[in-house]
Amino acid sequence: MTKITKRSVDAAVPGEQEFFLWDEELKGFGLRIYPSGRKMYLAQFRAGGRLRRVNIGPHGVLTPDVARTEAMKHLSDVRRGSDPASERDRRKASPTMKEFGKRFLEDHVASHCKPTTRAEYKRSIELFINPKLGSHRIIDVSRAEVVELHQSLKATPYQANRTLGVLSVMFTVAHTWGVRTDGVNPCWKVKRYKEVKRERYLTPDELARLGKVLRKSTSEPEAVNCIHLLLLTGCRLSEIQTLKWDYVDLNAGVLRLPDSKTGAKLVTIGKAAVEVLKDIPKVTDNPYVITGRIEGQHLTDMQRPWRRLRKRAKLEDVRIHDLRHSFASDALQLGEDLPMIGRLLGHTQVQTTARYAHLKTDPIKAAADKVADAIASALAHPLRMATHQS
Repeated sequence: MTKITKRSVDAAVPGEQEFFLWDEELKGFGLRIYPSGRKMYLAQFRAGGRLRRVNIGPHGVLTPDVARTEAMKHLSDVRRGSDPASERDRRKASPTMKEFGKRFLEDHVASHCKPTTRAEYKRSIELFINPKLGSHRIIDVSRAEVVELHQSLKATPYQANRTLGVLSVMFTVAHTWGVRTDGVNPCWKVKRYKEVKRERYLTPDELARLGKVLRKSTSEPEAVNCIHLLLLTGCRLSEIQTLKWDYVDLNAGVLRLPDSKTGAKLVTIGKAAVEVLKDIPKVTDNPYVITGRIEGQHLTDMQRPWRRLRKRAKLEDVRIHDLRHSFASDALQLGEDLPMIGRLLGHTQVQTTARYAHLKTDPIKAAADKVADAIASALAHPLRMATHQS
């Protein structure tokens, strides 16, 4: 044993086997000399009845004095009951965010989420989470790093908030699985961005333009059929894309969907939708109404054909989901009340349908005109002179 100083460290000559140089002043502080000539400072201690060692850092990067200070910290922690070696092992065993994300998608999302949700989670992880946090150990991710990721997406508030939501679920599952045990979800109390709900509804003129384009588009009948059914039923895109003939009851005029966003539901359809379904040919050995190019499968990509169709109709700001909004808007204009529209759309909560209440402007405007005209008429009416009898 000798005091570990720059002189004693430089004087330590490598041998055929590694050996240790122990400090005579600070028990447990040592230097490991490898046959290659590499020299590593370390701290040695007993924890849980076992002899443990923790590397502090290589000589050259650290000076003996700095290494001694770090060793004192480790040994002080041991005296207080902690185990730096166990902490080191725990950190080594902790998966990176990229590794955990893969397991999360395979073992949690695949079993507990619907296909559209699975796709959204996968997209958030691969495009936004992994590039920023993928190399971080999951036990090390802090709230500050989550805030930094969230703020990097502030140009797209919706995506920023969805990504934050996916991260929050990941950390909750990490705690459930015992991968992260500090009881802290670094997404908690991270303020979401305000989202402005985008509302777009087709006017009668726009519907006419779209109808003309659909009638002329004979090269992609599956996409045209899909758009027709979306317009006439108010269904979500996933509900029409995955619609099977077994779910269709033309005699009763209903679609019996076993699994939608809100669970199993019954969709009542009108005569126009029934006629569209009657005109769609059934493909042998394919159970789907809207068939795809792969044998036995449904049409999986509606975005590209929709972009082509809406461009021809000069409706380039209209999303596919806006067709569902238009269905609700038209129902309101025709006098249907919100509870009825909620049933048509398959909403489970009144608040979901209530977002359309402000659209019913024509009847309100008519009432406002009627009241205002009556008051204006009274204001303009000549004043009648009172007659007095003597």
